Amino acid sequence: MPDKKSSLYSVFNNKCPRCHEGDFFVTSNSYNLKKFGTLNDNCPVCKEDFRREPGYYYGATYVSYAMTVSFGIALFLVLCVGFKVDAIPYIIILSTSLVLLLPLTYRLSRIIWIHLFVRYKGEKKI
Repeated sequence: MPDKKSSLYSVFNNKCPRCHEGDFFVTSNSYNLKKFGTLNDNCPVCKEDFRREPGYYYGATYVSYAMTVSFGIALFLVLCVGFKVDAIPYIIILSTSLVLLLPLTYRLSRIIWIHLFVRYKGEKKI
């Protein structure tokens, strides 16, 4: 388990990029399909604004695209090169996997995107 000060901890636990304590999303369940993409307006702990200007999270589509392509290439190498699976079963497995992983990909891409612009401000000791 990564340290609480680590960005990996914050990304994989859906925590605020500024304090690594407050929840980024309203629900921690990625597969609660009614609320899986709903962000908190502000961090409940440090009050960091998660609702930036309109269109801020459009950049997360590039992160999502990179994750999807990486997953497709890795799956291709495992199935087609490693196990000699034909193209049609590969496409079916890839499509099904991407649909099932959509809520995770969506959430990860948004939280990675905001981590690129908001830095961790740990506890300041006086």
